[in-house]
Amino acid sequence: MIGTIRAGLALFLMVTSGLLLAPLQYLAIRTGLFSVTIIPRAWHKLVTWALGFRVTVHGEITRQRPLMLASNHVSWSDITILSSLAGVCFISKSELAGWPIFGTLGRLQRTIFVERERKRTSGAQASDLAKRLAAGDAMVLFAEGSTSDGNRIMPFKSTLFGAAELAIRSGAADNVLIQPVAITYLRIHGMPMGRLHRPLATWIGDSDLVPHLLSILREGAIDVEVRFGAPVEFNAQSSRKAVTQQMEGIVRQMVAASLHDTRRPTRAT
Repeated sequence: MIGTIRAGLALFLMVTSGLLLAPLQYLAIRTGLFSVTIIPRAWHKLVTWALGFRVTVHGEITRQRPLMLASNHVSWSDITILSSLAGVCFISKSELAGWPIFGTLGRLQRTIFVERERKRTSGAQASDLAKRLAAGDAMVLFAEGSTSDGNRIMPFKSTLFGAAELAIRSGAADNVLIQPVAITYLRIHGMPMGRLHRPLATWIGDSDLVPHLLSILREGAIDVEVRFGAPVEFNAQSSRKAVTQQMEGIVRQMVAASLHDTRRPTRAT
């Protein structure tokens, strides 16, 4: 009963604040009167709190640009957590653009939607991404291409790292920094999740989204750890596949470090 009441109040707060802030974000995009990153970050901070996520951060996002963040992907909530920490934009699969609510939220956050299965469109999409990188947008790439179960890292896909190559070849940038990011869901109500219970916080792409959202809202008090690794410079001499493998290895190590520290008390930020 308490969980249901909490879920209802949190959902009301998220929806109401979203409806109030969405027109302001649209105005920012259309007019440039103020930064397009202010409102999304403020809203995601509120949503992170309403969802009951307690986030601990190791390291920080670099201030250097152009920047691509290469992250593992566990759940839809990864977007909210990363957005609450910095003014970032995302690279997402094209199917999300057609979702009634999340597609609209993605467009308001200036997400780049990519069609992974249509090679004829990949060049134009990479060009758009290269322009955004050159303009100073910090772009988040969920490099696994899909969500995992939270216990392991799936192989990173090198395709969209090609945007870094294109940004350099086009003369838009001399180099692009690629920074590894690891997101790990560790505890629920202060108790370590372990391999068996960690999937409670994860969302596999073919699962129903609304039931999972409601489950998170009812539970609350989930500890999440975000680790930012040292950025790696990608330049004209860099190998896209080699950098992809390097990012995968670093993220894998950071996730393992978080999982091995589950007994250590954390301090949310």
